[in-house]
Amino acid sequence: MATEDSRFFRHRGIDYIGVARALVRDILSMSFREGGSTITQQLAKLLFLGHEKTLTRKIKEAVIAIVLEKRLTKEEILELYLNRAYFGSGAYGVEMASKKYFGKSAQRLSPKEAAMIAGLLKAPNRYSPFRDVQRAEQRARVVLRRMEDEGYLKPSERKLAEKEPLRLRPTRFGDEPYGYFTSIVRDYLEDRYGPEAVNAGGLRVYTTVRRWAQIKGVETLKDALEKYDKIRGWRGPSGHIDNISVQKELKRLAPGDVLKEFEGKVLRATVLRVTPEKAILSVNGAYAVLKKQNARWAKLRYDGKRNITVRSKRFDLNKILSVGDQVLVRVERISGGVVYTSLEQLPEVQGALVSINPSNGEVEALVGGYDYKLSPFNRAVYAKRQAGSAFKPFVYALSLQKGYTAVATLRDEPVVFPVKNGKTWRPLNYDRKYRGKVSLRDALTYSLNVPTVNLAKAVGLDEIVKFAGKVGLKPPKKPDLSMVLGSLVVSPLSLTAAYTIFANGGEYHPPIIIRRVTDSKGKVLEEHYSQPRRVVSRGVSFIITDILRDVIRRGTGRRAGGLPIDVAGKTGTTDDYRDAWFVGYSTELLTGVWVGYDDGRSLGEGMSGGRLAAPIWREFMRKVSGKGVKGFTVPSDVKEVVVSRKTGKRVLFKSGSSYREYFIRGTEPEWGGLR
Repeated sequence: MATEDSRFFRHRGIDYIGVARALVRDILSMSFREGGSTITQQLAKLLFLGHEKTLTRKIKEAVIAIVLEKRLTKEEILELYLNRAYFGSGAYGVEMASKKYFGKSAQRLSPKEAAMIAGLLKAPNRYSPFRDVQRAEQRARVVLRRMEDEGYLKPSERKLAEKEPLRLRPTRFGDEPYGYFTSIVRDYLEDRYGPEAVNAGGLRVYTTVRRWAQIKGVETLKDALEKYDKIRGWRGPSGHIDNISVQKELKRLAPGDVLKEFEGKVLRATVLRVTPEKAILSVNGAYAVLKKQNARWAKLRYDGKRNITVRSKRFDLNKILSVGDQVLVRVERISGGVVYTSLEQLPEVQGALVSINPSNGEVEALVGGYDYKLSPFNRAVYAKRQAGSAFKPFVYALSLQKGYTAVATLRDEPVVFPVKNGKTWRPLNYDRKYRGKVSLRDALTYSLNVPTVNLAKAVGLDEIVKFAGKVGLKPPKKPDLSMVLGSLVVSPLSLTAAYTIFANGGEYHPPIIIRRVTDSKGKVLEEHYSQPRRVVSRGVSFIITDILRDVIRRGTGRRAGGLPIDVAGKTGTTDDYRDAWFVGYSTELLTGVWVGYDDGRSLGEGMSGGRLAAPIWREFMRKVSGKGVKGFTVPSDVKEVVVSRKTGKRVLFKSGSSYREYFIRGTEPEWGGLR
């Protein structure tokens, strides 16, 4: 109250003196700013109004504040406000903020700690101690002085509180495995029922998330993005403290044992001393050491202007770090009161992972980025990226539905297509080579562009557009043949869900995230069930699946191989390596992975879906797939026959020049000999 509303217990909702002061400031600055709002008015805004800065909203805020003052006691108003106000770093309410910043209940806060939290209300991000601890300290001192002015503290108590060191709970990254999943649930509920019903309406929501899968999804994606980012190189310290008093800070350092619970976690650190071989750090006020061998990856330096990685000739710690630098470190071990660390950095690259039960469309895991606290934008749902070659299986499925077979011959030779304004388009394969004639199976297995475009032209672009719509993918307004090579824009969730037609015998299952919503008394408000629709036959679905098995066995997805279960999948890479995809499945679980930068820059030469996304997919599936997962079975409308590798015709005996192939019954090739 000392800083936000010193006359709280004396006004009736509106502080006219405060309003007058704010009005004078507005006139002098020739603008309309926030200011003069009482705690009651701020509560009115939180409960019923938006955040737009308009005169109309301000009038509504005042009217509602007067009504609240008539219906609630001052204590009730204060309690409601403190339980709903935003204190930064994802903390709503003073209790959550206390645990977020200091790891304890608000009832146990010291005057200095309480002042720091109260000071966040003015500008939660600007005064966040996780962002700038010195600025947070300065703000806390301002609040303490106001508390003295208003009589809440004696001068001696204020001076004592100012000297108190702030022992912050360390910022840990990756501790919110459900952030992205719950954000999409919250978005839906607020759109349907309104923010008030979600915050205080007693709704009970039953979701499809599988705890183990969600935790392992976050863990797997995070580890992979960190490893890739280190390959790209060291970008430098995350911040710097000028004129730091090294001797004073060294004397204040506590034994490293205070960080025992944070072993294995990534925390912020300040460099106090540095030599070529070793750096002394302060990690949340504890004594820590960073040795050269635990930062050696930083020999690679990232050149952001040219988006390239440069290797340093000689590597020493004092060449990359200086006293006062703020960096991230991982707590590797604690011994003898010393915290031993390794150098880390927050990846700029982002990713997404979506895992679905293909039998009913229920989303079991959804990860929308590297770290929800750092970037709550949910890329799994809202990012719109080109699908690359991960779209190709739908083109091939449509062709099989129209009578093509896996041994059909496709042309892989130079071709030119006319486009607008008299220009032409010449599709190229990944390796810029041509193979003459290839089978439909090999064209998809090796993700060949030219045969795919020729097949799409024969099948018909309009038919492909319709097919995409049937599996939940929105085609462009003016589609062209480049769409079949992946210029189609999708989200990781929509593309992964589209693959249910392959993982579930030809039926498309729209994704389900919420099973049921009830009110506080248990009345069912809505319930969601799987509503599949058949898109292709079981036979077509199985043959595509068998080709996608080959993608992993011998094609572009080999890095996804080696699992003890039967799996199939497809890679995807867009122009200039801007997006890397892998979507794959077993009979029980369908998972899609995307990796890329938010600004669309290149991931680097050769950073394809097979190289970046496939290993993430493999590691996740290894962690979450149970034992005894059934393999893919041949449906009744499919027949297996032996065909010649050279001619594609049916032969009697299997030999080195023949192999077993699957066909929709009635489409088997004619006889061509014995072997």
